[in-house]
Amino acid sequence: MSNEKVLVEIKDLKKYFPVNKGLFGKAHSYVKAVDGISFTINKGETLGLVGESGCGKTTCGRTIIKLYEPTFGQIIYDGHDLSKLSQKQMLPYRKKIQMIFQDPYASLNSRMTVGDIVGESIDIHGVYKGKDRMVKIQELLRTVGLSSEHSSRYPHEFSGGQRQRIGIARSLAVQPEFIVCDEPISALDVSIQAQIINMLEELQENMGLTYLFIAHDLSMVKHISNRIGVMYLGKMVEIGKSEEVYGHSMHPYTKALLSAIPIPDPEEAALRKRIMLKGEIPSPIDPPPGCRFKGRCQYAKPICSKVDPELKNLGSDHFVACHLY
Repeated sequence: MSNEKVLVEIKDLKKYFPVNKGLFGKAHSYVKAVDGISFTINKGETLGLVGESGCGKTTCGRTIIKLYEPTFGQIIYDGHDLSKLSQKQMLPYRKKIQMIFQDPYASLNSRMTVGDIVGESIDIHGVYKGKDRMVKIQELLRTVGLSSEHSSRYPHEFSGGQRQRIGIARSLAVQPEFIVCDEPISALDVSIQAQIINMLEELQENMGLTYLFIAHDLSMVKHISNRIGVMYLGKMVEIGKSEEVYGHSMHPYTKALLSAIPIPDPEEAALRKRIMLKGEIPSPIDPPPGCRFKGRCQYAKPICSKVDPELKNLGSDHFVACHLY
């Protein structure tokens, strides 16, 4: 890892949303959606970010690209700290950092043609003009497996898979270096999911792209990711190389997630023991002290109720936040 260039470095990132505002607009409590996570993404690699719904992974992705302003922490992109920049100061970085959204229909303006949707960021950044603009839009549509004739149509005329391709074409329009993929396949049919994943891998290889791939489907994340981070209730509990996390998972939560992955072989599936988590998920509004997983963990010890475990490197750049280690 030391020979690879770090493109994105996240340091102690926090994103809190105020709730129960009082008479003068002062918040009495906060939803701690992302609560002090740190990780790096190397240039040209894919970091998969997984966890249950509500764990904060989408909020993390949106905060990194500053759709949400961070509450605390640093977002260092190619050596530059973006966390304190205004939206105007962020404009040069918007070309380099893009996002593919989860819902391909909701993220596309139904009143705009596909050509205008894909060309919107080209217009904002003034990358191509006149005839070159249309040539670039048609080229982008062909790149994602659509026809250049599709540029005059509207989003409702396309299937879910085709709409996601439009979303991907839009994200590529200004030749970005880093793309946050926010569950880009979860709203699609299984048959289409593999096509989109294969296309993202091909684009990465041809364009030298770097991905943060957010998902809850662990089997798909294993296929596309070089490294995997596991989030639980706003915290990073495990992060390491894909084969390490899958082959030698250490955190009890990661083990439970992996045990839930369907196995196509019925005999093998019958032999595997599913880890069933019991207990309640704590509220993200002012969560209790100590480890947030302790109420559902069969290995919980007294220290787990008092001290929040820190991420420790257990070798081979495999980090785990657990008092068992």
